[in-house]
Amino acid sequence: MGRIKAVLFDIDGTLLTEMPLIQLFLPQVYEKLAKKLETTKEEARNVFLSEIFSRRDTYDWHDWNFFFELFGLNMRYEDLLRRYPHKLHVYPDTIPTLEWLKGSGYPLGVVTSGPEYQRLKLKLTGLEGYFDVIVTREDVKAIKPEPKIFLYALEKLGVEPKEAAFVGDSLSQDVYGAKHVGMLSIWINREGEPGHHLADYEIRTLHELRKILGVVE
Repeated sequence: MGRIKAVLFDIDGTLLTEMPLIQLFLPQVYEKLAKKLETTKEEARNVFLSEIFSRRDTYDWHDWNFFFELFGLNMRYEDLLRRYPHKLHVYPDTIPTLEWLKGSGYPLGVVTSGPEYQRLKLKLTGLEGYFDVIVTREDVKAIKPEPKIFLYALEKLGVEPKEAAFVGDSLSQDVYGAKHVGMLSIWINREGEPGHHLADYEIRTLHELRKILGVVE
């Protein structure tokens, strides 16, 4: 691995968490669905979540609007984001790390398996301006770990895979996908899950990137 010239990131679970927003709107979903199906909220919850989990890591799984439409619910995720932007929580290590990377001259990118509203998420949280390239699944009609979503972002940044590092929280999508195309893979394990040896590096906070990038220079 030569000198790293660019750093790319996943969004959810890496730069920010949408969990507070999910906890806010899911009860609304269950209530609407219970009325529609003429059943209890508990049963509606089971129906909705089982549909989500049955599609885990598929193309559809990454889009809340897909599930809203699937159940005929009059909801749009973009509307929820705009109504409750304060429910998107940027991790405290995110902005200091992005500031340091920009100040050190690294071009930065985002690669997300989510749809176009991921850009809105970055805009609402004030993170959008840090990135030179933002690639969603809509740009390439592909999701991680498919090579073309990573390669598209690298091409836009003008760097080779071996010159770029990718930081993400998913072993199956971020780490495997990045390694597969020849990028330096960095697994951010915020929850301290049991150790895995798939990633080139494992970190608990983004602050640790300084040390890693210093080592691989």
